[in-house]
Amino acid sequence: MTTLSDFKITEKWPAQHPDRIQLYSLPTPNGIKVSAMLEETGLPYEPHKVDFATNDQMSPEFLSLNPNNKIPAIIDPNGLGGEPVALWESGAILIYLADKSGKFLSENPALRHETIQWVMWQMGGLGPMTGQLGFFHKFAGREYEDRRPFERYRDEVKRLLGVLDRQLEGREFIMGDDYTIADIASWPWARNINGFYEAAEVVDYQNFKNVVRWVDICLERPASQKAINIPARD
Repeated sequence: MTTLSDFKITEKWPAQHPDRIQLYSLPTPNGIKVSAMLEETGLPYEPHKVDFATNDQMSPEFLSLNPNNKIPAIIDPNGLGGEPVALWESGAILIYLADKSGKFLSENPALRHETIQWVMWQMGGLGPMTGQLGFFHKFAGREYEDRRPFERYRDEVKRLLGVLDRQLEGREFIMGDDYTIADIASWPWARNINGFYEAAEVVDYQNFKNVVRWVDICLERPASQKAINIPARD
């Protein structure tokens, strides 16, 4: 039977609590998603910092778990089938943790798949487009003389914020009255626009009143407040 010690990643990040879910992450938007979900569900876990400054994500140990060299990733030593489960891709992890905990994802088939639909919307749209906007607005891409890439991603992020704003009209959360993995997937990225990427003005963030209200509500949750600093950056 496979045990936690059979995973090569534990050579670099030894488990102090091998009975808990092992989280390999950083408090970036994708990392925050999973930290927030773990905090919300109360599932016992142990966080490990994957330090980009030292290229931890490119180490053989990390690549043995996630060949795509991205955070977050988890190992659940007590998987749903009784065997350890190793997962990467934040959306897949959210769905897994929802199924394990029985929280934040409806058992009603129609609502379940609609919720997953919004998770996929974030994974394929809001996240990567916002990341590209950040690159072309705040980082090396801002020095490019050709402004068309910046304008393309700026306009797409504005379009996506409009989609989200319309969905939130008359709703507290994306799916209505209930906080779900659709919210957990999306608010860290919307927060980043007005935060780390310093791009609120260029996308007219404050004009998306429903999004602004919703991000504030999501951030007020105690689990969210903890998650934005997990794992600690030191």
